[in-house]
Amino acid sequence: MKKIALAGVAHIHAPNFVKRLQERSGVEVVSLWDHDRARAERYAKEIGCRICGEAEELWNDPEVDAVVVCSETDRHAALVPAAAKAGKHLFVEKPLGFSAADAREMAKAIREAGVLFQTGYFMRGFPAHRALKQMIADGVFGTVTRIRHSNCHQGSLGGWFDTDYRWMADPKIAGCGAFGDLGTHSLDILMWLFGRPELVTADIRTVTGRYGAECDETGTALLKFSDGAVAMLAGGWVDQANPVTCEVSGTDGFAYILNGELFVISPKLEGADGKAPWQPLPEALPHAFELFLDALEGKDVPLVSACEAADRNIVMEALYKAAKGHCWERPAY
Repeated sequence: MKKIALAGVAHIHAPNFVKRLQERSGVEVVSLWDHDRARAERYAKEIGCRICGEAEELWNDPEVDAVVVCSETDRHAALVPAAAKAGKHLFVEKPLGFSAADAREMAKAIREAGVLFQTGYFMRGFPAHRALKQMIADGVFGTVTRIRHSNCHQGSLGGWFDTDYRWMADPKIAGCGAFGDLGTHSLDILMWLFGRPELVTADIRTVTGRYGAECDETGTALLKFSDGAVAMLAGGWVDQANPVTCEVSGTDGFAYILNGELFVISPKLEGADGKAPWQPLPEALPHAFELFLDALEGKDVPLVSACEAADRNIVMEALYKAAKGHCWERPAY
């Protein structure tokens, strides 16, 4: 039985993670800390675990095998290195860092500690994304010239962050607004498929102002890769729908994802005429959080490395800087 501690339960995904932990055999949540005592008490009652007065009690407990960090993002820099130094395996909700600098420091601490690490980039496990990655590796699209990926929802329009999760719409606590929150998932897919971009630029803006002028609600970015491919990335909380999430265009083919289904046109694949969804697709991988729990149990599963997570912070920071300066930026890897 693996013993889990929760370092913060502020994130909007915390209820889902708690539910997964409660439904899964082989793991037990034994302790919980949150700076908000009322929130800590609410979750502890639901889980049936003890509350710690200080976060240090979590990793000073030899019984604890792993720590799940779902605190506000500006608290990661204090929580993550301390837990890693204590030898606790870590799931840290994305983004890893409030900034590129603290993300680098956390990745260094995790790497030096040699602990398991995972973050919440769950889109890698989608069947269509897994198929695209293999097709790109196999050269199905020839020289890839253009890519598009978007991740958008109605968060601002629906007031999703009005109450319990208001901090997620406060860049002073979250480190970003909508573009950073949702765009980081699309950024992860683009970097997972094509590596590190060399130059980036973006237009990031507020639309409704529901969460104040400082909280961006949508953004569109361009990323230039070393092989000449250019990607467009979109993320935001002011979209009524987002059916076409991905496009890949190359000299020998084209593909797009519509409502989770992959359509492919390429003479290099028999039957790839784009008229019907491509089949068969790889099986979906478990959610990123489930993969972390699998790894705790000793299973060989794909995880996001701490260095990968830090790289996403580095590129996202460059995108915000480019948007502010109306220029191109080179990410400082």
